[in-house]
Amino acid sequence: MGGDIQLHGLDIAVIGAYVVLLAVIGGTVALRNRMGSDLFLGGRSMKWNNVGFSIFGTNIGPTFLIASCGAGYTTGMVTANFEWMAWVFLFLLGMAFVPFYLNTRISTMPEFMLKRYGRGCYTFMSFYSLLGTVVLWIGGTLFAGGALLAQLMGWELMASVWLLTVMAAALAVTGGLRAVMVCDSLQSVIMIAGASLLVVLAAMHLPDWESLATVQTGDMDPELTWKLFHPAGSANPWYAFVLGYPILSIWFWCSDQTIVQKALGAKSLAHAQGGTLLCGFLKVLPVFIFLLPGIIAAVLLPGIEDDKEVFLRMVDTFLPIGLVGLIVSVLLAAVISTLSAGLNSFSTVFTLDIYRRWLSRDPEHAGSKRVGQMVTLCAALMAVGIAFLLSRVEGTNLFNLFQSIIGYMAPPVSVVFLLGIFWKRATGRAALLTLIFGSALSLSVGLADISNIFADEHGVDIFPHFLLLSFYLFCVILTFMVVASLLTRHAPEEIALPTLRETYRQNAGLGKAGFAGWGVLALVMVGLYLFFQLAMP
Repeated sequence: MGGDIQLHGLDIAVIGAYVVLLAVIGGTVALRNRMGSDLFLGGRSMKWNNVGFSIFGTNIGPTFLIASCGAGYTTGMVTANFEWMAWVFLFLLGMAFVPFYLNTRISTMPEFMLKRYGRGCYTFMSFYSLLGTVVLWIGGTLFAGGALLAQLMGWELMASVWLLTVMAAALAVTGGLRAVMVCDSLQSVIMIAGASLLVVLAAMHLPDWESLATVQTGDMDPELTWKLFHPAGSANPWYAFVLGYPILSIWFWCSDQTIVQKALGAKSLAHAQGGTLLCGFLKVLPVFIFLLPGIIAAVLLPGIEDDKEVFLRMVDTFLPIGLVGLIVSVLLAAVISTLSAGLNSFSTVFTLDIYRRWLSRDPEHAGSKRVGQMVTLCAALMAVGIAFLLSRVEGTNLFNLFQSIIGYMAPPVSVVFLLGIFWKRATGRAALLTLIFGSALSLSVGLADISNIFADEHGVDIFPHFLLLSFYLFCVILTFMVVASLLTRHAPEEIALPTLRETYRQNAGLGKAGFAGWGVLALVMVGLYLFFQLAMP
């Protein structure tokens, strides 16, 4: 093997065992589901544990693993905000958004737009969802995973890309959402176990606690290494996260098809809410098992110039034979989990919102499952094409690029969904105008920022932190929609949603037990923030 990590026979056997286990589980689920027609929501039969692990596994992609470790190496704990602030929006997803979604029996996010705002918003969101899914979830994940596998194994990039494509597409085509979610549960456990072993074994090489507590990450002030909130004027000021992160998260956690579809596949509101609560607790872990290794590496392996190499150097240095194969399986699990979820999401939106609406001539839509399978294969081929194009782009930090793209795609969608659920006065005409105006504005600003066309004479970008830009855009777009709604009237096709209290009256969900669980999680998160902000040096 000519890769960056030395693989021995035992490592290869472990990787092979993982692949076989994935194939057996996926094949078993697909065989049991062969007579089922619901490729997209698994017959709405998934239990809370599958929902929680599946959302978690979908979120942990290959770029996340590598970038989290690298971020710990260069910037310390501040990146943990992306993980530890997520529980608030998982709470909103489970306790505020999902009750409306399940009450209206929707299958896709564009379908929610149809029922709340009418056909104009429905059409816009159908294509907007497909664009976001194919670029961010499928193409980007496939390229990052293929590049990582090629680096590990010493293979050609496109050979790695094709291998991952076949594995993920086979899972999504044969078993649909049910197989994706069941395998996600397995893969999440593998990721947690493998990454935890890396932390423990690396930490055993630390000379003492003081060396870790006082380590300097990158060029930062050592006093900021363990701080979650950095002061104003720093590269990652506290207010950028407080103001901007919610904008990204309302879109990502509460209205993105790939994430929300897992909750829509739950057998009941209680299971959907239990799954989001489980995922909220699981989101505590990535900081300790994915980001902490980077901070440990700053002590044990100083001088690494490329932060993308930190994770691989940790694996090669501190893991014994056999466990290296487990970590490679962890990386494969991250790729397959995210990629198969993206493929299933793309297939769902296209089949239910494009094919059934404009292309199908059968009023019963008997061929939807076969169409969904064909669309999954087509989406996989498109992803290969996107991965090939990305391979021609040199010097691009894909993790930062995709985070920025999310920041500029999120504001208009976040505004429309947020007002659609919490403000009955929001009108369909105002929502459509907001989606058009807001998308044009956000994507234009994003293009200017990412391309750095307004840099000063020293090449310094004049724009603020992209999270702050996302917040500013959200405020402008929110104001636009509120004014537009007050100047327009509801169309006859718009369906007035019940209040949240009325929705819970029809379906109680987890009830007081759910809110108690979220209360416990809130106390845990407040304790973690206080510890790192006040107790750590």
